[in-house]
Amino acid sequence: MKPTVSLLHTTSYERESLMTALEQVLAPLGGMSAIVKAGDRVLLKPNLLTGARPTKECTTRPELIYCVAKLVKAAGGKPFLGDSPAFGSAKGVARANGLLEMVKELDLPIVEFHGQRFATGGELEHLRLSKEAMGADVVINLPKVKSHMQLTVTMGVKNLFGCVPGKMKAWWHMEAGKDVHRFARMLIETAQTINPQLTILDGIIGHEGNGPSAGEPRDLGVLAASRDVFALDRVIIDILGVNPQEVPTVAEAIALGIYKDLSDVEVVGDAIAALKIQDWKLPTELMPIDFGLPRVVRSTFKHFYIKFIKEPISAYART
Repeated sequence: MKPTVSLLHTTSYERESLMTALEQVLAPLGGMSAIVKAGDRVLLKPNLLTGARPTKECTTRPELIYCVAKLVKAAGGKPFLGDSPAFGSAKGVARANGLLEMVKELDLPIVEFHGQRFATGGELEHLRLSKEAMGADVVINLPKVKSHMQLTVTMGVKNLFGCVPGKMKAWWHMEAGKDVHRFARMLIETAQTINPQLTILDGIIGHEGNGPSAGEPRDLGVLAASRDVFALDRVIIDILGVNPQEVPTVAEAIALGIYKDLSDVEVVGDAIAALKIQDWKLPTELMPIDFGLPRVVRSTFKHFYIKFIKEPISAYART
């Protein structure tokens, strides 16, 4: 059977309106109760890239996380929130992006990811992935649609790179980044290994230009959901009007035969044509994916400085 991608035009992050929109976009997939069963431990994996630019729409909106968590609880699941930000901790970035009040209201745990090696069965054989993600009964992937200075556009597949814990992401940039195809395969194998049961994409307001964080917000009005993260990414690329061959994760998925074109996907809800963006801004220039050793060392030092020195001091100052 063809994978299904459900699309909905919506413009509001107001909780009541967003809850209605989520129920509508999930209905063709059977609703949340078709994915989450009573007692399931459910990882909500948003994009918590950074706490440095909370108004620039470069992270998944708290309102979306809140509504999805409520739906999971209503289905009998036990949601928890987890990510491995580029700098700092999940709790620190959540605090900076206004998530802590929501977390307290819902009694939603935030977990820090810890690594363990898992066999992928692919060319890279083993990846060090979050044991918290791999141990969840259900993974719900909550990406933000963004332009990206290394990967052109990032969506559901790239968001799962956040399940590579700590600074292992920087080391993968150094180890696999010399070959864009190999790096894309690593992202694809990560997504296949994590195998999220559901991906809900936050495209109500996207982030265009010099992403993942240095761009600007852009109204898109798109909420998308699918059980197949690769199919969802392929559809979103078409909505943005971006050539699939310019996006490494999409181009490599096509080369690997995961899908070929939109005829391999069943799109339900609002039509792609009705959601098309004519002038989505891509990065003004692309940066190399490869990280040299000095950059990895600097990045690792910055990560640990923010996580173990800056964040604790900031939290203490607010008490």
